[in-house]
Amino acid sequence: RMLTRTPSVVAQVFLLLSIVLVIAIAVIQINQQQVLSPGLKYGIVLDAGSSRTTVYVYEWPAEKENNTGVVSQTFKCNVKGPGISSYGSSPGALAKPLDDCLNKVKERIPVHLHKNTSVYLGATAGMRLLRLQNESAANEVLASIQSYFRAQPFEFRGAQIITGPEEGVYGWITANYLMGNFLERNLWRTWVHPYRKATMGALDLGGASTQISFIPEDPEEHLNSTLQVKLYGYNYNVYTHSYQCYGRDEAEKRLLALLHQKSKTSANVDNPCYPQNYNTALTMKDFFGSLCTQSLRPANYYPNQLVNFHGTGDPGLCQEMVSLLFNLTACSDREDCPFNGIHQPKVKGNFVAFSGFYYTINALNLSGQFSLDDFNSSMWLFCSQSWAQLQFMLPKFEEKYARSYCFSANFIYYLLVHGYNFNAETWPQIHFQKEVGNSSIAWSLGYMLSLTNMIPAEGKLIQLPLKPSLFAGLLVFLTATALLCLLFLVYLCVMSHQRKDVPRVEHVFIPE
Repeated sequence: RMLTRTPSVVAQVFLLLSIVLVIAIAVIQINQQQVLSPGLKYGIVLDAGSSRTTVYVYEWPAEKENNTGVVSQTFKCNVKGPGISSYGSSPGALAKPLDDCLNKVKERIPVHLHKNTSVYLGATAGMRLLRLQNESAANEVLASIQSYFRAQPFEFRGAQIITGPEEGVYGWITANYLMGNFLERNLWRTWVHPYRKATMGALDLGGASTQISFIPEDPEEHLNSTLQVKLYGYNYNVYTHSYQCYGRDEAEKRLLALLHQKSKTSANVDNPCYPQNYNTALTMKDFFGSLCTQSLRPANYYPNQLVNFHGTGDPGLCQEMVSLLFNLTACSDREDCPFNGIHQPKVKGNFVAFSGFYYTINALNLSGQFSLDDFNSSMWLFCSQSWAQLQFMLPKFEEKYARSYCFSANFIYYLLVHGYNFNAETWPQIHFQKEVGNSSIAWSLGYMLSLTNMIPAEGKLIQLPLKPSLFAGLLVFLTATALLCLLFLVYLCVMSHQRKDVPRVEHVFIPE
């Protein structure tokens, strides 16, 4: 009897142990799994503007929030030389200046990720103008960029000319993204949608075009002029408009063309927006060569003929000349139509003004927010300076920009006040800034964010304490052990019952 009891106890102990071990291993495997982030993903955007090209490197965690990456700028590089639209006659010369920046980019992104890093090139108003002026030249420039990137280790997603409204909306996305209006971290350090946070309007001033983008008071009323944007699972209806030829450089060419047209002599022209005593000689092509000034070209237009411009530093006359760049009568006094016959809802809320707006405001020694009176007095003071005095007033002195800040300031005043209908009350709601943290406010980040909606998120990799094969092997072994123990116990149980029954049977059949 003692002998049968021992195997039974051993089997029971093994059965219990197997069950306990199966449960323990399963619990450890589930609770101790470590979530490994799939690491970082990178994207490169080339902002091919009218005056220059800027290369941005962005990174984001490979697992994403609501289908949109949480993106940050990690590197920025200005390509030497002019914008890509200047290479219309020699597209092959583009490669050299791009090389310097791309070599730095290669060092910033881990080599094993190069082939999975997407590169996008977006060209703006300079190329939009070149395409209107000479489509085959524009196509050759884009083709030259395509062939350049095919030889690079990155995944090139194409060079495209983006539309004005796209540029406006991408700028709006960037500004609001950087201001934390789409996502914020909660107490638990997870990203959430901010509760009832208002978005900001965006004002962008480039070299060839300018954009205004904001969410109007009643978006339903302006459905024809709004674009729908979906980010982090939310929809936004954004009003946006891009004014071609109202970028800083093209607007100044239009001013020079007007001054030339009104001047008594065509070889010597007074410019009230240039500082007193500043003189420069420009070829006719410099200002009449653009599509934006074609209608102002004189009958005797000789591209290489020199014109001497003499600065008179007259703020009042400068403002008067700048006003001629805006067609304020096309709207016939309709309130929702400030200039050029374009419908625009009333400006609402806070705005961020970046790019050309920021650089001009900075030159006037202003920053952030200030009143319209402060702006006007700074502009008047600046525009009254002589060329010699100006060299001591500017933090960074470059002739090409220094001579034009007075014009830019007057142009910004006219655009914001008479163009977009900002007034003394709403002007302080404009924040003039260049970046937030280390990220530039530019349309390229918004472009990247929109494109990350299409870049598939990678699931998190789960690292388990036991390798799946070992875990499965142990489970099978322990389950089999438990089953064998169970079967053995059942067998012992049956055997002991049979033994108990045998004496009774013998008793029944023994003859007396």
